[in-house]
Amino acid sequence: MPDSPRRRTRRAVRLAALLCGAVVTAGASLAPDGAAPSRRVPAEWEPQEAIWLQWPGRWEKSYETAFARMSTAIARYETLHILAASPAVRAEARAAIEREGGDPDHPNIRWRGIASDSAWMRDNGPVYVVEDGAVRVQDWGFDAWGGAFGAGVPYRLDDRVPTEVARAAGLPVEEVGVVHERGNLEFNGAGAVMLNWSVIGDPRRNAGYTRERAEADLKRHFGVSKVVFIEGVPPGDLTNGHIDGIARFIDASTVVVAQCAGAAACAAPGDATAGVFDAAARTVARAGFTVIRDPVEATVEHRGRTFDTNYMNWLVGDGFVVAVGFGHPEADAAARARLETYFPGRDVHVIEMLESWAAGGGAHCHTNDQPAPPADG
Repeated sequence: MPDSPRRRTRRAVRLAALLCGAVVTAGASLAPDGAAPSRRVPAEWEPQEAIWLQWPGRWEKSYETAFARMSTAIARYETLHILAASPAVRAEARAAIEREGGDPDHPNIRWRGIASDSAWMRDNGPVYVVEDGAVRVQDWGFDAWGGAFGAGVPYRLDDRVPTEVARAAGLPVEEVGVVHERGNLEFNGAGAVMLNWSVIGDPRRNAGYTRERAEADLKRHFGVSKVVFIEGVPPGDLTNGHIDGIARFIDASTVVVAQCAGAAACAAPGDATAGVFDAAARTVARAGFTVIRDPVEATVEHRGRTFDTNYMNWLVGDGFVVAVGFGHPEADAAARARLETYFPGRDVHVIEMLESWAAGGGAHCHTNDQPAPPADG
């Protein structure tokens, strides 16, 4: 599909912004004294307006069973917007939900005819900020993870999704001239953001971008006072180490960090993945947060490959948590019990999704949560 003049202009503006070390925004306003308006990104456990996901297309059709189960679980608690790239995809999605005992016409499900290239809406979808009492969408650039999965992986439709979502939700849009994925952002809702520098600093995403520039941009765009950078890429992680597979806030002062243990492959002496996890734990502790280590302690076999049971890629919603399941009864049950302590009072759903895990992610990667408007907004 040929690019429109708007898309060519948009890419040119982003490139110019990166080359000159600036960030270009549209729709942002300044207070009379030139200071940025008040901004905050709510934590994931705060009240939500809805959750959004992009239904898998033909290249990711093997994810459908997990998506159907996840959709049915989410719709029990809150509004779920499902993006279907075509009428055919929508029909397949409805059929999959029915096969898994769900109701595609559930009053909490909203079908959206918005096209996308993939099923990884955490990464190409919006970042939501609350500014002066109102919710708005931030549209960060998306280039299919720096092309790490191959130069032929399409992403132009994915890159348009934040604007399309904002239009559907009736929210204003702020365009940010930096390429980055929401899966590499963890917010505590109280002035801190945590992320992996190896992702946002990847030159395939942002050539010439510096840590100092990134810290200033993150503080300005998110209204945070503290930026915590971990660093390191677990072997085989083509995202370059999204934070949502390594370290997660569970409250304003506590971070859960993965730890290789037991029979996990990464528990072998000198393993590089364990090194990334351990270094992250030290960094987070130095930043002043309480650290809890979540054990990665078993392996499973899937399609001829061995995977460690890393449960960090969970989604938190209103009254529930959805976590990746590995079809390992003991490990899945232990993970459920831990999550119940991390998020007391929420129902925990562990859903086997090895097909998408083999491609690089799970429940959190596939979903995008929209915060509720402030009560006094």
